[in-house]
Amino acid sequence: MPMNDNNKMNKRYLGIELGSTRIKVVLIDENLKPVATGSSAWENRLIDGYWSYDLDLVWDKIREAYGEMAAQYKSLTKKSLSKVNAIGISGMMHGYLPFDKNDQLLTGFRTWRNNKQLHASQALTQLFDYPVPQRWSIAHFYQAMLNQEEHVSKVYALNTLAGYVHWKLTGKRVIGIGEASGMFPIDSHTKNYNIEMMSKFNTKAEEIGYQVNIEEILPIVQVAGETAGYLTNEGAKLIDPSGCLEGNIPMCPPEGDAATGMVATNSVKTKTGNISAGTSIFAMIVLEKNLKKRHSEIDMVTTPTGNPVAMVHVNNGTSDLNGWVELLGEAAKLLGADFSINTLYEQLYKESLKGEKDCDGLLAYNYISGEHITDFESGRPLFVRRPDSRFTLANFMKAHLYASMAVLRIGLDILTVDEAIHVSEITGHGGLFKTPIVGQRYMAGATNIPVTVMNHAGEGGPWGMALLASYVEKKEAYPDISQFLEDEVFSDVDKRIMYPCDADVAGFRKYLKAYKKGICIERRAVDNM
Repeated sequence: MPMNDNNKMNKRYLGIELGSTRIKVVLIDENLKPVATGSSAWENRLIDGYWSYDLDLVWDKIREAYGEMAAQYKSLTKKSLSKVNAIGISGMMHGYLPFDKNDQLLTGFRTWRNNKQLHASQALTQLFDYPVPQRWSIAHFYQAMLNQEEHVSKVYALNTLAGYVHWKLTGKRVIGIGEASGMFPIDSHTKNYNIEMMSKFNTKAEEIGYQVNIEEILPIVQVAGETAGYLTNEGAKLIDPSGCLEGNIPMCPPEGDAATGMVATNSVKTKTGNISAGTSIFAMIVLEKNLKKRHSEIDMVTTPTGNPVAMVHVNNGTSDLNGWVELLGEAAKLLGADFSINTLYEQLYKESLKGEKDCDGLLAYNYISGEHITDFESGRPLFVRRPDSRFTLANFMKAHLYASMAVLRIGLDILTVDEAIHVSEITGHGGLFKTPIVGQRYMAGATNIPVTVMNHAGEGGPWGMALLASYVEKKEAYPDISQFLEDEVFSDVDKRIMYPCDADVAGFRKYLKAYKKGICIERRAVDNM
């Protein structure tokens, strides 16, 4: 639909999200609906033992995705995009980007996927009496200290991927509180890093020979609705080298993909939750009160406004499944078949519905990398079956779809069983839910919780970031972001809810029992390959 600069649709907000497989750009209008989009694919690589991305590639991919969006916008409006009302940057949470005082990166980008920080995770969890998963930036930093890595003494600033891009675009080392909560523990009362824990960390670092002030090293924390700097002219050219995009545009605090997922699914109020299902899978439950005890498997993070959230983060989502789909696609093309990748996914996912409820003894372990919840430092993708199992395409696909949800269920049981947290409904988004019904049905059966999917389920992240950008202008009218989302964003959104089917719940329970029993097979594979 063409946009008319003379009516109420002349306002525009831009969301840029650096996901694990694609960098995506979404432009929304004053009605907060997407009007133009762009994307560019990229992949992590195992470099010197660490999962990483080339930071130089960040800018190439942002420009490519932005260029696609801008071309689409120009095709719709017959005008070049030169100005937007606000911009927001999102990216994969956690990870490690250490810089020296000359702004030089000291190591390769170490992403959330790395599970080499077990000793640091355990030590800091004990020190803080607060769960510090291996993915967190502070765990990466402390592990580098324990490893006596040469670069540690030169660290002047730490950042995440979203924080890094925002800094380059604005000159401001600031970060949204949701993203900050994956760097260092947050005090929900002060809406900032926990002062007592920072003091403990500094003391602990000194004990092993490092003089640091972690408060000065971490980026400044801001909450949703605040202005976190302005796009500089140099920053504008990093996004749009044509020079058409102007500078001096307000930018909201950069956030992680967990925060954008909460916004994009209207899951920022207490007792709401969402599941993001893609390369990684994680569930976010907004809490009324703190958990009864510490659980090393559960991340304690926050909403974009600083309210406490219990997060079940699973490193391995659909990556192994995607690999099998591509392999099956290659086989089909050898026979002369002509199809799109979306059609291939849709047909294979639908075929899985014909499989046995428990996959009849087929098991998959989708461990491309390590897995914190099941205590694996590294992974080996693995598929096994009993000799008497029905080895059909339907059972094969269902086994791999179930595998992507198995560790999530193990983590959710800590919240729903051990902590007795009641979740009445959860909203799903991400690539797993693109095919209608299939992913939603399996997730409802796997979690035994009703699952809602909205009509934008496959592309919620960058849209959620664009909504956070728009909230810079909306906060005065809506001090409570949940009211803003309820009134202006989700009042007329199409959605469908699916309740757990007893047969699916029982089938997944049987699959999960076999999965847990067979984890020893994955352990042997990791230890001996």
